[in-house]
Order: sequence, then C-alpha cells, then structure tokens
Amino acid sequence: MTTPKYFWEDFPVGETVEFGEKHVTKEEILEFASEFDPQPFHLDEEAAKQSILGGLCASGWHSCAMLMRMMCDGYILESASMGAPGVDEVRWKKPVYVDDVLRVRRTCVEARASKSRPDMGLTKFRIEMLNQKDEVVLTSIGWAMYGRRHPGAPAGEAS
Repeated sequence: MTTPKYFWEDFPVGETVEFGEKHVTKEEILEFASEFDPQPFHLDEEAAKQSILGGLCASGWHSCAMLMRMMCDGYILESASMGAPGVDEVRWKKPVYVDDVLRVRRTCVEARASKSRPDMGLTKFRIEMLNQKDEVVLTSIGWAMYGRRHPGAPAGEAS
C-alpha cells in the first residue's frame, strides 16, 4: 500500500473545498430506483410529472450514493481514512433531475484528536451537493476518522 496523500492534519477547521462532477442520467435513475427505491416518481416519467416533484428524479438514497462516490474519488481513497462513526444529518433540499450535473462542497467544521487512539483524529464535515445552477440539492453533517500523520502529537498541532 502506498502512503496516503491526506491525513487528519490535512483537514483544517474552516477549510472549504469543492470537487467532483457527476452527470446524472435517466438510465441510472431508473436502475437505482428499480432495485432500491421503486416509487413511481423515480420510475415513471408520467407519474413523476404528476407528482409534487414535477419530473423524473433520483431517489434521495441514490443522491447519497452519488455523493459517496464523489467523496471517494475526491479525497477519501487517497486518505488515511479509518471510516466513520455515522452520519448525524442528511437533508434532501431539492430534487436531482435527469441531466443535472452535480459537484460537492466540503467544509471542515470541527476536528479533534482521539483521546483513546493516538493514531486517529476525528473530523466533522458539512457537505453540500450542488447542481449546475449552484442550487444545494443535499446537505450532510457527520464525523469521519482519519489516521494521523504525527500520532500522539498535541491536538492543537494539526499541521
């Protein structure tokens, strides 16, 4: 295994970065919905037009899966990721429609060294997924665990 590019120390509180680009297709909306969320507004264009959503759109869970892929490609797979203890909040702000182009904005809102594991730091991110109109379509807040470049260094020395 190669040395990770990103460690806990590389996610300073206050930092905001944008990354990723995902073009959403009708075929993937239908494929995901048929297997995991077979509600009519995710599977049938006419039913979707008649719904409050106004058109065929991705399941919120599909949006979460696309977000996870963009985060993996954007930084997680190059990091000393140790997983996550869970997600505190996910909000679906706007529907994700066919032909939307999505990207991610990640802000580090809190970080702390683990008290019980000197090789690990925890980072709390606010994640926003935006469409091509700069509209926020999804938000997520949660903690992630990363290996530390300098295990056991005082917590205030996150550089």
